[in-house]
Amino acid sequence: MNRYYNPVRTVLGRGCVSRLPEILEEMEPEKGRILFLMWNEKALPEEIFFRLKDFQVKTMTFEVSNPTVEQLYQTYEQTRGFSPDVVVAVGGGSIMDVGKSLCCLYGKEIPDADALRALIQSGSYGTPHTRWIGIPTTAGTGSEVTCWATIWDPEKDAKRSVENHENYACAALVDPQLAAGMPLRLAVSSALDAAAHAVESYWARGSNAVSRALALQAVRVIMDHMEDLLQGKQEAHDAMAQGSMLAGMAFSNTKTTACHSISYPLTMHYGIPHGAAVSMLLAPVLQMNTPGTKNMDRMLDALQVRNAQELKSRIGSFLRRSGQPDTLVGWGAKKEDLPQLASQGMTKGRADNNPVELTSDKIENILQSIYA
Repeated sequence: MNRYYNPVRTVLGRGCVSRLPEILEEMEPEKGRILFLMWNEKALPEEIFFRLKDFQVKTMTFEVSNPTVEQLYQTYEQTRGFSPDVVVAVGGGSIMDVGKSLCCLYGKEIPDADALRALIQSGSYGTPHTRWIGIPTTAGTGSEVTCWATIWDPEKDAKRSVENHENYACAALVDPQLAAGMPLRLAVSSALDAAAHAVESYWARGSNAVSRALALQAVRVIMDHMEDLLQGKQEAHDAMAQGSMLAGMAFSNTKTTACHSISYPLTMHYGIPHGAAVSMLLAPVLQMNTPGTKNMDRMLDALQVRNAQELKSRIGSFLRRSGQPDTLVGWGAKKEDLPQLASQGMTKGRADNNPVELTSDKIENILQSIYA
């Protein structure tokens, strides 16, 4: 179905975060309550808060990666009394996940984390109570232009999704200057995560003409500037911000596929950064998906490789040069764990979105191919 929809007002460019006060004034002309959920309390220039002095502003830092159900519930408890009119999420994907999730939770009576877990599993959120704005400080997730969030549930050995198609951001401010200070490991992992979003959206069952065009451009922009990123060139951050945003716009309509599905238990059990986990899986999944993907040659051209083996070598080089292992054994995985990891890699909404049928046996073979 060639239908594309993304309502997010997106602003891209150095210094564009300075437009936040005027956007908030347009959204809340009566000067309402604004919750800033931030990775770092100094993530935004002080001038922005000075310009918002007529609003009721509450700031809260959230410094946890891969937020859990319990951590989301704690944040909900700490902020629901403030009852914000707008949530401004400033940070990486974890901050975006919590910020957009809160918008679906406010206005509801949720007595404890178990009740929250049940609500997430039910998917019955109704119309979001609060609107939100996304301001990424990493260049990888594209979460500022999507409507779903990942919440982890290690107690139940599961990954949960908060999905509500009414919960797109009102605005996204993608300012490359905010990501310029990322450590190299994080910058490379984030860039490869964005590339995976784009590649997976290209072959996803839910792809369309617009999402495929966005995906190809996202991959070209990212791959054209990976060497610049590894060499610490400032212009690379502009390119990665653009590539991440384009990839987010692509998979906002398609969701992700096998790479993400298989990666979740790798992150949960071994702490492999999400971008590193999905990027190691790209080559073997591309090999598997080639028979079921039209015009794969266009994607290979955007990736600047001729086949899956070259892609594996190229991604491995990026990971190693940024100080990260490019194999599961390098991350501390045990070979005897692969069958269990394979059985946990069949994530609903991701595995069944893959163009080629995914099975536990196929996943185990993929994990074997990146083990050592």
